This record gives sequence, C-alpha cells and structure tokens, in this order.
Amino acid sequence: MRILKLLWIAALVAQSILLSSAVYAAATPEEIARLGKDLTCVGAEKAGNADGSITEWTGKWLGAPEGVSFEGTGKHPIDPYPNDKPLFVITAQNMSQYADRLSAGQKALFETYPQTYSMPVYPTRRDFRFPESVCKATLENAKNAKLVSDGEGVEATTGGMLFPFPKTGLELMWTSSFFTYRPWTEEYVSDNAYVISNGTINWGRVHSKNLAPGLEPGRIGKTEGQSSYYLNETLLPQRDRGEINTGMEFYNHTTEPRQSWRYDPGTRRVRQSPEYGFDMQFPGTGGSITVDEVRIFNGSGQRFNWTIVGKKEMYVPANAYRIHSPDIKYADLLPPFHANPKYMRYELRRVWVLEGDLKEGYRHLYSKRRMYVDEDTWLMIMADNYDARGGLWRTSMINYFYDYAAKTWQAGVGLYHDLEAKSYLAFNLINEQAAGYSLNRGDLTPRDFGPEAARRAGR
Repeated sequence: MRILKLLWIAALVAQSILLSSAVYAAATPEEIARLGKDLTCVGAEKAGNADGSITEWTGKWLGAPEGVSFEGTGKHPIDPYPNDKPLFVITAQNMSQYADRLSAGQKALFETYPQTYSMPVYPTRRDFRFPESVCKATLENAKNAKLVSDGEGVEATTGGMLFPFPKTGLELMWTSSFFTYRPWTEEYVSDNAYVISNGTINWGRVHSKNLAPGLEPGRIGKTEGQSSYYLNETLLPQRDRGEINTGMEFYNHTTEPRQSWRYDPGTRRVRQSPEYGFDMQFPGTGGSITVDEVRIFNGSGQRFNWTIVGKKEMYVPANAYRIHSPDIKYADLLPPFHANPKYMRYELRRVWVLEGDLKEGYRHLYSKRRMYVDEDTWLMIMADNYDARGGLWRTSMINYFYDYAAKTWQAGVGLYHDLEAKSYLAFNLINEQAAGYSLNRGDLTPRDFGPEAARRAGR
C-alpha cells in the first residue's frame, strides 16, 4: 500500500509539472537578448524574406509620418501610402499560384465567388514602431510574465506585449487576443451592415465606448484590478434602439470573470448578464457573429485546447486605410457576397497560426478555430471557424490601420463571411459617419461604464 501511495504521489507531481510547463514556459536568455537587435522590441523579425517580397522593418515613424497633415483624433484615418499600387491581383483563375500563402477561408471565398472575389496585393510596409514604454514592458514580460489558474489568468506587466516568444498555444492566444497594445480609450459611432445573399442589407448602428486603464500611454503597471471596460448603446435597428450592454474585464477569468449588464429600454431596467460571452449572439448583428468573435477572439479561452501550428508567410489585410475613407459610399463598398475588393489592401506578412479545438464536454458553435496573428503587431487579423461536423463555416478578417494619435494599431471594419448562407457582416463601418474613431482622448473614466452608467444613459 505504501508503494502504491508513493507511486500515486509521484504521478500527481509529474502531472503538476506537465501542467505547469504547458501554462508557463519562460523565454531563454538568448531569446531575450535578441529583442531590439535582430528582432523588434516586441519580438518580430526585422529582416525581410529571401526574395524581398517581405520588406525589412524600418520602424521609422512613431505617430504621424512625415508629410502627413494630421489634425488630431476623431477624424477618418489618413493613408500614408496614397500612391501605392497593387503589385498583382489574386483571382480564382490564378489562385493556384499563390495557394501556399492563402488561408482555407480565402480559398473558400475564391471557390464560392469565382467571378467577383479578388485580392489586390500591395507592397509590404513595415514603417511604424511602438512607444519606448511598450518595449520596456515587453522586455519585463519576456523575463517574468506567467499564466496562472490553469491558463485562465495572467500575472504580468501592463503596457506591453505579453509573451514575445510564445511557447504554447495558450501563451499565443493571450498575447494576441487579450494582452495586445491597443488604444487606451475608444469612442465612436459605427454602422453594421448584414448583407444577405440577394443584396438586401439589414442595418445596425452602435455608439461604443472602451477604456483600458493599463494601456494609458507611458504607464507600466501590474495586472491588478480591471483590465478594460466597455459600453455599447444600440442606435439601430429601431426596434432595439436604446439597448445598452456594458461591462468590465479582469486579468483572471477564473477568480474574476467578466461582469456584464444590459439595460432594456422597454422596462427601463438594468439586469446582470451572467455568462455574457463565448458563443452568445453579439447584439445587433442578426446572429451573424458570436460575442467571443469580435476582433477575431476575446474573453476566456477555457472551452478550447490551443495549439501553435507555426509561423508562415501569408497574404493578409494590412495598412487598411482606404476601406475607411469618407469618400467611399456604402452602396459601392457593400455589394452582395463580400466587400468590394478594390477597396481592400493585402500584403505579404509573417503570421503566427493558432488553432483552437473544442474540448471534450464543452459546448460552442465552433468545433475548431484557426486564427492568424500578425507578427509585427501581435494582432489577430483573420480566422477560419468550423462547424460541429468539421466543415469550414465562417471566415473573417479585421482591417487594421496605424492610428497616429494612439501610436498603435486600431481595429477598423471587420468582415465576417458565412460561406453556407452566402452572407456577410461588415462590422464597425465609419465611412458615412461624420467622425471616425476617437482614440486616446483621455476623458473616459470607470464611471462611464457599468450598471449605474447604463441607468444614466437609458432613454
């Protein structure tokens, strides 16, 4: 009996060690020494690729580029590359030449819409850098950041990237979804267009506010208290006008899960929304995306097993300024099946490929999710989502641009394609709004969020 007990204890210790190594694998001194040298300060390869189709990282601009007349935040983004022309255009007819650099979702779009879908590929531009405080916080995280609570929480330094040398799928998931360096405050009114297969558009409109205290420019802190706040007020459709969803996130999904509340204008009451997240329908999108699908992925990753598939060169949306131009009308931007390709910009870039497989015993609309993370920014930019039978169901992409006021990258319009229904959602459109994204303005506080804020804003 004593021998059996010792064997049982040894097995528990071994299991604990394996779990610990899966959740936290520190960067080596040799890796850390590369930051700011042959790697950028957040861990991307500075060098271009062998044939020059991926250019060398310059990082020559912090904030507004030379020659750009920038008047401040709240305007539509200004393209620093207005004279760039496509190097070539990928179509259904020549797709096979580029297949190894395309995602399954992109290939499916070509196969589903062979006459209309195309991808204009532009020169790769890598000219913007992060503030020095981001470099310092990232260096600290490379040395000391760790996941806790079986991967559901993090202990790290705020204001930088989490794991510049991810060793596990969990580390990459946290770095690219929850712990990216994004604007400190956001406020904007955006349009959502759900375009069904016959070209009919169901419209939504939302007034959004977001605050991430740990991302205040220049601030380097610890993962304590609230990580972020959000408040979304529905303006359209008319039947949902006045509905408000608000809440807050923390740095540990187990000990402090997301708190959310909903204001119902019909009853003029605020109620808590337990378990808001995962595959619940995101309000105002006609059920076309899940809550945890906004910006590709957000919230707890506990329902999936996460694996790093690898890093590869792919054609992905990048430097997406034109698609947000006020000169482009929705009538031209949003034809049936997919957004007008001539307003898109794709570049060849290095991306991490992250896969999430649904855990046994857990429920979600998606059985598998494959996500693509831009190496330079650590932002999730594309995803392929699979149904319960393992078939490719939905594919999505976020059009990011560098915001001069925030000195970082801003999530612009998201395009979410349903390959079965032949419909798509264009999410966070601002073209026909008088203002763009108002970022890092600094006048939002925690008081602007939560149940009391919802009551004050209720109509």
